[in-house]
Amino acid sequence: MQIQHLPYPDPGVPDARSGPRFLWWLFRNQLSGQLKSLAWGLLHFASVAALPFCVGVAVQAAVDRSGGRLALAGGLLALACVGNAVGDTFLHRAAVTNWITAAARVQQLLGRKAATLGSALTRRVAAGEVVAVSTGDVEKIGWFVEALSRFTAAAVTIVLVCVGLVVYQPALGVVVAAGLPVLAIAVLPLLPRATRRADTQREKAGRATELASDTVAGLRVLRGIGGEELFLDRYRRASQEVRHAAVRSARMWALIAAIQVLLPGLLLITVVWYGVHLARDGRIAVGELVTVYSSVMVLTYPLRHFEEIAMAYSFSRPSAKRAARVLSLERATDTTGSRDAETPTGDLYDPATGLLAPTGLLTAVVCGDPDAAGRLAERLGGHAAEQGTSVLLGGVPLDELPLSSARGAVLVQDKDPVLLSGTLRELLDVPASGAVDPRDALDAAQCGDVLAALVQGSLDTDDPMDARITERGRSLSGGQRQRLALARSLVTDPEVLVLDEPTSAVDSHTEARIAQGVRELRARRTTVVFTSSPLLLDRADRVVFLDGDSVAAVGGHRELVRTEPRYRAVVTRETEDEAALTKVLDEGGAARDGEVSDKDGALRDRDRALRDDEVLHRLEELEDLEEIEETA
Repeated sequence: MQIQHLPYPDPGVPDARSGPRFLWWLFRNQLSGQLKSLAWGLLHFASVAALPFCVGVAVQAAVDRSGGRLALAGGLLALACVGNAVGDTFLHRAAVTNWITAAARVQQLLGRKAATLGSALTRRVAAGEVVAVSTGDVEKIGWFVEALSRFTAAAVTIVLVCVGLVVYQPALGVVVAAGLPVLAIAVLPLLPRATRRADTQREKAGRATELASDTVAGLRVLRGIGGEELFLDRYRRASQEVRHAAVRSARMWALIAAIQVLLPGLLLITVVWYGVHLARDGRIAVGELVTVYSSVMVLTYPLRHFEEIAMAYSFSRPSAKRAARVLSLERATDTTGSRDAETPTGDLYDPATGLLAPTGLLTAVVCGDPDAAGRLAERLGGHAAEQGTSVLLGGVPLDELPLSSARGAVLVQDKDPVLLSGTLRELLDVPASGAVDPRDALDAAQCGDVLAALVQGSLDTDDPMDARITERGRSLSGGQRQRLALARSLVTDPEVLVLDEPTSAVDSHTEARIAQGVRELRARRTTVVFTSSPLLLDRADRVVFLDGDSVAAVGGHRELVRTEPRYRAVVTRETEDEAALTKVLDEGGAARDGEVSDKDGALRDRDRALRDDEVLHRLEELEDLEEIEETA
């Protein structure tokens, strides 16, 4: 694979059981590139290692006054220099290619995983960790993958040189052959400690990145509550911890580097001292001494690759571990079934809770536990089915559909939707049925003031569709972002649309209009809304109340307010004591069994009536307002 051929048509299925297994999988999938890098590396290192032999032959030829051998030595020296230049050039080219292609493969795998998991990814892995994996960790993984072939070439070269020295000059060759392995493994006892310090540094850096990402994402909220300094102090402390950990790690690597300089120097001194004695005794020639001396000096270069591969592995191992953890995440449902890709139609049914959303109706769901609402919305989208159960659409389990068909059938908009940067036209350019015009979706979501704000903030266009939206829509208010996200979902026009608190940041007047707009635009389409707003609930065709993990009541909003105390407690925000008293009164316990006094019972009846009247009065005002507007 060459850089110009990226991206990969298929990045493959990674071995994400552990960090080392993932690194080995990457290496195996780049085998041709690694072999090419190894070949060029052998040419480069062999040419470098050949230089001392050529110099030794030239020195000895000069001592012996042999012009022929001197010319031969010069030719060999020129050939070695050419091999060195060519090998180094193409080794660098192959190494960079391996690095970039490995990083690109990892990024494609992460992108595919993010597309598969959707919004469930950030609920299972911190957003900062995803950012750290897709940026810095990708580079470190690529570094180790490409350095492995260069290290192999360096190790093979050292072995060959040692063998050559033993054959060329046994007396000094044995000293070098015995000393070089010691140099190579001398730093091994320090590597575990260096690796631990590097891991600590990476963990602290990852936490600092997560904190920074979360702080930036919630900056508007922090400013609203005056929490900037608190989070800034937290980031300062996290940053200082990263700095201290980096210094400790750097000290250990500096010690390893110093040993890598000191020990070759001692070996060089030993070779020179012993070689001089041998030369004085006439046991070796001057040219042979120069050859061995130069070889030891040159071998310090490939020995550096032992330090590099140790550093690369130490830094890439925690990065690979994080990447493997993200890549090992799976949807709770299996979308590789054999069913056809045709999108099913019909009622949406969740066997785990008993929730039924009839086809073509607007169903509102009220949950006593907000977290349970989020989990149920995720399950309705086929992202988190309970063990042994699956949401059914028209009697077809969603986990038996291919992923594209499942997502085409059911679209889930969570309570914190993300707006990508770009123009409004690009934001609404999503896979859709084509039946809903973007303008109609914007009108239904009551985005008139949002369009005006976008045009006002744009300097180069008067068309709101061409106005640019900043990253994550941070220039807009929470309610404006929520309405744009709702419009985007309405444009998609899926068979089933699941909305989780779509108007939680919108005022009551706008919320009432949105409820009516969604009802009209989604006519004859199945829509499920998780909400506790009376304005939305009153516009629903049917309301389902979940108490715990099962359906407790089904009916109209006003009916449930009158007949279901638990539902009324959630919708009207009753306290626990009020709800308990209401339950006693509904059961007639206060009147019959004397559990409360007649006076308390009368007061309780009055309070309950006032509360019901307040809810109904708000709904009647809304209806009167709509009639006046229609008349006008």
